Amino acid sequence: MGGESTTRTAPRSAGAGTAQAGGSRIGNRLSGVAMALGLVLFLAGFGWAALVYRPYTVPTSSMSPTIAIGDRVLAQRVDGDEVRRGDVVVFRDKSWVTNANVVKRVVAVGGDTVACCTNGKLTVNGKQIDEPYLPAGSLAETQNIPTVTVPKGRLFLLGDERQGSLDSTAHLTDAAKGTVSQDAVVARVDSVVWPMKGLLKRPTGFETLGTLSQPGPVRTIEFMIVAGAVLVLGGGAYGPIAKRLGRSRSRTGAEPASAR
Repeated sequence: MGGESTTRTAPRSAGAGTAQAGGSRIGNRLSGVAMALGLVLFLAGFGWAALVYRPYTVPTSSMSPTIAIGDRVLAQRVDGDEVRRGDVVVFRDKSWVTNANVVKRVVAVGGDTVACCTNGKLTVNGKQIDEPYLPAGSLAETQNIPTVTVPKGRLFLLGDERQGSLDSTAHLTDAAKGTVSQDAVVARVDSVVWPMKGLLKRPTGFETLGTLSQPGPVRTIEFMIVAGAVLVLGGGAYGPIAKRLGRSRSRTGAEPASAR
């Protein structure tokens, strides 16, 4: 009677404690969808790459500075008849090297006439070719080579480091006059992946002679792998982050138990 009544209020809960501690239901579902989609993209990217590309390590400096010694490249599997002027290709020819892959640049295809040099530039079908991928200040070739008409179904190949490359110019006395069968080509180099130099520059100097090859799907594959990894990591991080935020809100939002 007249005595002071006291009422203690229970601490406020932070709503549905369990849900907020680990994030909302919608948030958890979205994070699960993100992780699933990310995993699909990630695995599909690697699977696509395995079907389309082959990795190679270049053991010499004959393609420097485009591809340095020890660089790791991705080369798209192609048939020989898909090769165009300016392509950097991987091929096998026993008359060049036994049981080993060779990486060189195609400068002439079947029916072309190649010669060197005019004003320090390679000529194909009488046209001087600009080759910006060559080492700065270097000539296309330090020694003149005789005019060669490439037989149908064959390729004439040079290294970007012309002074030290054992390319078609080193095999001019062979029966095929330094040319290689297009059927010997196993892949076309798209990019240098280690160190990460990216896609090879387009050999625009050959555009006046015909269509250039288009890059393969390496950019799309890279996007799929990176996007997939981001989605997997982001979706996986949602739960712990939401849980930590929920605990922080619970501590700051609760009133003392002795409040009257």
